[in-house]
Amino acid sequence: MKIKKFLYSQKVAPYVFVIPFILSFAFFWIYPLCSSVTMSFQKIGAIDWSWCGIENYKKLLTDNVFHIAIKNSATYMFWTLVLLIPFPMLFAVLMDSNLVKAKGVWKAVLYMPALTSVVISGTLFRLMFTEYSTGQMNQITQMLGLGTFKWLKMGWSGMAALLVVACWRWTGVNMLYFLSGLKSIDTSLYEAAEIDGASGWQKFRYVTLPLLKPTTIYVLTISIYAGLAMFLESYMLWGGNNSPGNIGLTIVGYLYKRGIEKNDMGYACAVGMVLLVIALVINIVQLILSGTFKNEEE
Repeated sequence: MKIKKFLYSQKVAPYVFVIPFILSFAFFWIYPLCSSVTMSFQKIGAIDWSWCGIENYKKLLTDNVFHIAIKNSATYMFWTLVLLIPFPMLFAVLMDSNLVKAKGVWKAVLYMPALTSVVISGTLFRLMFTEYSTGQMNQITQMLGLGTFKWLKMGWSGMAALLVVACWRWTGVNMLYFLSGLKSIDTSLYEAAEIDGASGWQKFRYVTLPLLKPTTIYVLTISIYAGLAMFLESYMLWGGNNSPGNIGLTIVGYLYKRGIEKNDMGYACAVGMVLLVIALVINIVQLILSGTFKNEEE
């Protein structure tokens, strides 16, 4: 009877329901994080390991390849924020208006790339951006009289190719985030603004943008992390982790190269810790500047 009473207790029930989350969070996040922190201070070989203190972190300071990876990831993150926040927001506003017909079809079309395997899409885009004249991008540039380009062998064009893949893949996803935010805005606010003589731009500026702030902050937060943690798109676009002059090497790509390809897990964990700190610092700063923590306190 005591066991039955315990199981049916209203005080115990909430803890029972959260136990699966706590266990999975501890096993798949806390434990790997603690292990990575520990391993970042070790030199790990094939069959043995030894403590090396902060040697891995000191090595990162003079590692030029790692610096290139940080620069590539930061550049990619910056341009994805520029492209994948305002444009999906604009598409969401248009989709929520009466100007667009067959909205369900457009939503499905724009969301479809997110359901496509990165392996397949990366391979297709690699063929599109091939240096040969048969590639779709070179066919377009030839039609414009610009000749052909070695797209994946130059820094600017390689980054452009990565951004095209990112926009193709994530525009629809971010658009749906903003659409959900727009659905939570009371339509009476737009009616009141219209009665006061507000134009379309004024309604967007003074009603839509402020009330979309929580959604914008959320999309900005996940986009910062996604930009810094990008790996598979680059790996598939160059058919491996060895792009010419490391123009497509990212922080996670460098982590994979050192940890998996070169079997230097201690150094790879140090790279991972630096990535975690960079992502946390950037996101905390932007959350503070956006007033998120202040709003929660109030």
